[in-house]
Amino acid sequence: MTADDSFDRIDDEDYPAYTMGRAAELLGTTQGFLRAIGEARLITPLRSEGGHRRYSRYQLRIAARARELVDHGTSVEAACRIIVLEDQLEEAQRINAEYRRAAESANPTTTA
Repeated sequence: MTADDSFDRIDDEDYPAYTMGRAAELLGTTQGFLRAIGEARLITPLRSEGGHRRYSRYQLRIAARARELVDHGTSVEAACRIIVLEDQLEEAQRINAEYRRAAESANPTTTA
């Protein structure tokens, strides 16, 4: 990988740029919390060549949402399930909006 290749990844939200320690620090949480949401399969960190967990910005956003729920008294397992359901709802709403747009363009209402 060249320096130019690395520079291109700066804006890639899926690039695993953060070590577990740095991710925990950014989130204001513990490494144990990150392990717990990994064990609950909310996020699956990528591994470096040495086997260390690496997190992307996208995964950090999900972890931050989990931490928010846990901070308000939700168990880790329940927080993970809530986030999965929120994601499924968002996807269903996106699909419904696409269907609505397609139906409207197929049957435009005419005004007289």
